Amino acid sequence: MTDLSEAHLEAFLEMMSAERGAAINTLQSYERDLRDARSFLRSSGTRLNSATADDLRRYLSHLAGEGFKASSQARRLSALRQFYKFLYAEGLRGDDPTGILDAPKKARALPKTLSIDDVTRLIGQAETEAASGEDTFAKLRMHALIELLYATGMRVSELVSLPASVLAQDGRFLVIRGKGNKDRLVPLSQAAIRAMQTYGDALRRRAAEAESPWLFPSSGKSGHLPRQVFARDLKSLAARAGIRVAAISPHVLRHAFASHLLANGADLRAVQELLGHSDISTTQIYTHVLEERLHELVQNHHPLAKQAKKQD
Repeated sequence: MTDLSEAHLEAFLEMMSAERGAAINTLQSYERDLRDARSFLRSSGTRLNSATADDLRRYLSHLAGEGFKASSQARRLSALRQFYKFLYAEGLRGDDPTGILDAPKKARALPKTLSIDDVTRLIGQAETEAASGEDTFAKLRMHALIELLYATGMRVSELVSLPASVLAQDGRFLVIRGKGNKDRLVPLSQAAIRAMQTYGDALRRRAAEAESPWLFPSSGKSGHLPRQVFARDLKSLAARAGIRVAAISPHVLRHAFASHLLANGADLRAVQELLGHSDISTTQIYTHVLEERLHELVQNHHPLAKQAKKQD
């Protein structure tokens, strides 16, 4: 039987040009992608114009095996969808095999984070500077900001807009108002409590700012410390602590909080609550930490793994 794939491909490209006004680059991209699919299918005796959904799945699996990114696979699938929709609309075949194919899922980028040693150095630098006696208020404020952020994993917007009333709270927990005005309870470390109390004492001594409703007051429009100012000062602190400036931001410290909790045995659901994520799927970007921990757990504690180590 004659293979009409080439004729159908040419007809499709002509339609895209004449009826839809596709740009030359778009046409070239469609042609390149469809000819690549045709070449793969021909190698197994399948024609492009008569390929089934399973044939096309094999093609997509082939692309994945060759190292194509999910975005590149999705682009190839898009070209195939357009082609088979054309064949179906023109009555050249009675079905669209791409209708039941799922688009390749893009891998979520892993969040940037810091090692425990880096965080320890950063907090140590802030604590040392706060005790130096020079420009004390700003340095006490930075120390409190760092301790609170790493102890709670707050969003930077939640941190800088904390009310001054938290200074009156007694205990090791802090109530944070997050997205959607939802409150959540987070525990505070002893170090964070001490840093906040020391900063609070300094704040009360500044009569003009003691009237502010904010824990970290500012003369700006919002009335509290802008997050951009905190981010800038954080990078300066990181540089003085010998930490790569490009690797640091308030959000990175939030990620460090979550990653370090999970690496040390915390439950994913508990971390979800502490971060204020309404959906567990948002927290699942940290599952790589759990996977590493489980792998280490098996390697160190499974009887067969222990036997293998002894034999080595």
